[in-house]
Amino acid sequence: MTDFEQSEPIRPSDSQKDVDFTDGKAKLRKWLNMNFRIEMTDGRVLIGVFLCTDRDANVILGACSEYLKNSGGEMEEPRVLGLVMVPGRHIVSIQIDDTTPPPKYYYDE
Repeated sequence: MTDFEQSEPIRPSDSQKDVDFTDGKAKLRKWLNMNFRIEMTDGRVLIGVFLCTDRDANVILGACSEYLKNSGGEMEEPRVLGLVMVPGRHIVSIQIDDTTPPPKYYYDE
């Protein structure tokens, strides 16, 4: 058997890795400054502006509010948290929240 005949595992080519990487980056860039609704393992719901994430799936939200469910299953009044880091291991689901207008971070006359 020659060197060329040895079987090697099939791996994505470097160009395929670049395409996957740029597609993911483009999707994350598209979601920047959008309202996210994150459900957590303890039942809390956080709604805030998506600012960034990391390789561990931790998410940073700005202008975040926390919603708790009461014993009847209805959402209580929100508690304003501000800037939060949500650990990725505690995230159950993430949705884009289009029901709440994003806060303005600039002065508009």
